[in-house]
Amino acid sequence: MRFRGILAIFALALLGACSTGPKFGAPGSAAQAISGEALPAPTLADTHNSRTYLVAPYDTLSVQVYDMPELSIAKVQVGADGKLTYPLAGEMPVSGLTTTEIEGLLRNRLQAAYIRDPQVKVNMLETVTQVVTVNGEVNQPGNYPVVADMTLGKTIATARGLKEFAKPSSVVVVRTVNGQKMAALYNLTAINRGVYADPAIYPNDMVFVDQNVAMRYFGQALSVFSTLSYPLVAIVQK
Repeated sequence: MRFRGILAIFALALLGACSTGPKFGAPGSAAQAISGEALPAPTLADTHNSRTYLVAPYDTLSVQVYDMPELSIAKVQVGADGKLTYPLAGEMPVSGLTTTEIEGLLRNRLQAAYIRDPQVKVNMLETVTQVVTVNGEVNQPGNYPVVADMTLGKTIATARGLKEFAKPSSVVVVRTVNGQKMAALYNLTAINRGVYADPAIYPNDMVFVDQNVAMRYFGQALSVFSTLSYPLVAIVQK
């Protein structure tokens, strides 16, 4: 614990002294270290939603009815009016519901259509309203849907993993919390080894697997970060 504290003080001192690189699109601003703990979760106002994902118009779902493949649909899109049309169940308003709530609604509709004890599973495939942006040294950069229990590790896997020469110790998550932009530096190797928890990812997060971006936010703290057993967090100055 004492060694960890010394490293934390050293790393944060370096960060406070050297993190004078510009914020994206706003030259002259800087990142200021605030802790060596986890990046805080955004508020409802920051994400326009809760941690539990709510289905929205144009989202794409898959529906599986166990033991009844004729009623399963691999891909179905929610309409612009927020309604889902499904065989035997008819037209159902699903916008604003969780996938679990849609399962219950669909189960009730199928039971009303004389399907005995249908076992229904609904999964989110694509969303155009709540996404995380992944850039840098991943095999497939882009925007990806944020669904329940999304983590940094799952996000990187969704982007088809790291490129061959990517640095797993230079992963930055940028997030707005209470209207304040913040950044956190993570080490994927440490996460994969169970050194600390795989952090949650929320709508509107930006993930960068990029040493230049990490240096822009965290400066010389990168030189000691690989020895730390927790992420570094900073406020991005306006």
